[in-house]
Parts: sequence; C-alpha cells; structure tokens
Amino acid sequence: MLINLLVLLIVAGLCGAAGNALAGGSRNGCFLSIALGFIGALLGTWLAGVLGLPEIFTLSLAGAKIPIVWSIIGSALFVAIITLLTRKRV
Repeated sequence: MLINLLVLLIVAGLCGAAGNALAGGSRNGCFLSIALGFIGALLGTWLAGVLGLPEIFTLSLAGAKIPIVWSIIGSALFVAIITLLTRKRV
C-alpha cells in the first residue's frame, strides 16, 4: 500500500514536471510538480473523455489506471492557463 502511494507520487511528479516543461513554466519544486501531475491527470482525463479520445498510454497500479499522456497534456494545459491568467500586463 505504501509502495503504491510512493510510486503514484513519483509518477505524478514526473508528469507534472514534464507538463510544466512543455508549457514553458518556471522551475518548480517537487510538491508543486506532484500537484500539477494530479491536477493534470484530472483535467487531461476529463478532456479526453469529453472529446471521446482513447487512452494512449496508461500505467496500471494496484487496480487503478494512470493516464500518463493525458496527465502530461493536462498539466501543460493547466500551466498554460495559469501563466496566461497571472502574467503581468504591459
């Protein structure tokens, strides 16, 4: 159980960091990358479901499917939206 949670946190951190790098976000810490991974997984899976897109690459962990590609895409979208909303206007 604890090992599954640690693997899930590592995968979420990697997906969040990849999404952040794709969107051109600033360097963030481990906890923010993990949070981006979880938010990206929610956003990306929801968006894929709405658009009727298939699961491209999933990681099965303790009976749960983790959508890697949609987590990265969702994280990148989330970072891009946050960047657009918070950047300074000239």
